[in-house]
Amino acid sequence: MDVIARAWSKAVRTALPGPWRFGLVVREVVGALLIAGLAAPIEVLSGTGLALPTAVGSGLLFLVRRGLPATALVLTAVASGFGGGTLPLLVCVGWSAGARIRRVGVLAGSFAAGWALMTLFGVLKDAGQVPAKLIVGFSLGGYLLLAVLPALWGRYRAQRRALTDALRERNEQLVREHAMIAHQARLRERHRIAQDMHDSLGHQLALISVHTGALEVDRTLTDRQREAVGVLRLAAVAAMRELREVVGVLHDESTALPPGPGPGPAAVGGVGAGAGAGGVGTGGVDGIEGLVESSRAAGTPVSLLRDGERRPLAASAGHAAYRVVQEALTNAHKHAPGAPITVALRYEPDALVVEVVNPAAPEPVGVRAGGAAPAVVSGGQGLTGLRERARLVGGMVHAGPTAGAGFRLAAVLPYRGADGAAAQGVDAGSETGGPEVDAWPGGVPGAAAAPPKRRSPAIGCAVGGVAVLAAVLGLLVWGVAGFVRAAEESTVKRSVYDSTELGTPEAEVRKQLPRGSDFFLRNLEGTGPTPPEGADCVRYLSDDNGGTAWGEDAVVRFCFKDGVLVEKQHYRVKQ
Repeated sequence: MDVIARAWSKAVRTALPGPWRFGLVVREVVGALLIAGLAAPIEVLSGTGLALPTAVGSGLLFLVRRGLPATALVLTAVASGFGGGTLPLLVCVGWSAGARIRRVGVLAGSFAAGWALMTLFGVLKDAGQVPAKLIVGFSLGGYLLLAVLPALWGRYRAQRRALTDALRERNEQLVREHAMIAHQARLRERHRIAQDMHDSLGHQLALISVHTGALEVDRTLTDRQREAVGVLRLAAVAAMRELREVVGVLHDESTALPPGPGPGPAAVGGVGAGAGAGGVGTGGVDGIEGLVESSRAAGTPVSLLRDGERRPLAASAGHAAYRVVQEALTNAHKHAPGAPITVALRYEPDALVVEVVNPAAPEPVGVRAGGAAPAVVSGGQGLTGLRERARLVGGMVHAGPTAGAGFRLAAVLPYRGADGAAAQGVDAGSETGGPEVDAWPGGVPGAAAAPPKRRSPAIGCAVGGVAVLAAVLGLLVWGVAGFVRAAEESTVKRSVYDSTELGTPEAEVRKQLPRGSDFFLRNLEGTGPTPPEGADCVRYLSDDNGGTAWGEDAVVRFCFKDGVLVEKQHYRVKQ
């Protein structure tokens, strides 16, 4: 019982899909009653005696047309082959089928099956009374006009509604993505600011700390001067710590960025790109010498080595090399103050190798006698930023301790970026100092890809509608021409009737008579005066309608016996 109940519930949900809101219920019930009310009188006028079953069936099929559009269409077409009561329903189910059947094959098959069954049952019902070709022609014209044309209009409305909904959803998506892009641009700007503050200001503060540390142990200074220098050193250390905290906050808030080019173009060539001591340096490979001079001025022995033939380097790769040396010098000043530093630039055949090496610090510098060494401030963001910069230009960064307890930082930077177009995009934006959303891989999400071209549903439906109307018009012309031709083939001219004499051989008389049409002549059988006994009579309409009243036909009759014409009659019958 549970299986039967579940099957019944599923069948009901399929045939009557929801949600059944009050307005929908009222509309469906009123529509079913209206269709049933139209079906009953039409069947009464047709004289089939099936008015009540047709009305009930029409109402039920109207209700299930939403859930079972193909089934309702075929059943309505079959019922239309027996009588005209379901013709109003045929318009409704045609509309619903065109709007609800998505697959073109199923839609075409349903309409073809409906017309075939409608024609078949119409031929079976009127067999012997109406020529089959007339039934086929009129059923096709009526089917195209009452079912196919509403289906095309319904399909156009459904496709237009679907297209409008899709465009509305896409517009809403683009609005959301625009807000996301603006938010990501702000995050990228935060990341850029954090990277610049870390690379430039951190380097300068490290140099200040080294300078003040050297002055603090200078024996030529007085105690008061040493105290002032110590305060300056502590202030530099505190400023560096606060800088690290700010950079950490900005960097943490930027971690929500999707995989992309990382820091904006200004991060490699904007604020602080060329900042050395006293503003020396212009960024890029040419600015590395200024960084070395700044460190030497702070009392740190720094040597700069160049090897290989100098090759042109992309601007983004040059800025990355500058930042690598800057970060390495900063770390060396903080973690190994006073240790000699070696900066090497090697121009390999396919890439520039930047290497900065320093041994361990020989002894603590900048500590007052009996004082404690200041804690080294480190935010842990420098190497991460360097690796990201190198990745953007198609290179790599290696950092790690050396055998002598020192430290080595090396970067391999190709002469051309991993993607020339991307590198050019980064370089172009470096002058503005702002984030370039166009440099995102694949373009801006939701904006770079052109919207898919959609063919307007009006085109196909309009072509189909024109084709249907042309077919209906052609069938109408064909039907009228056939009707006129059948009427002419069933009518005998008065001159032929008058010229035919009794006793004329039957063969000669029949040569002058038309072929006739059952559609016009089947009601004339048995009419007129009593024919001669044993005679074979044929009846035709006459073109001599003079004196006939409304609702009467002029008829001529020719009777043959023993191969000759024995009688001819001209009379009138009521239609």
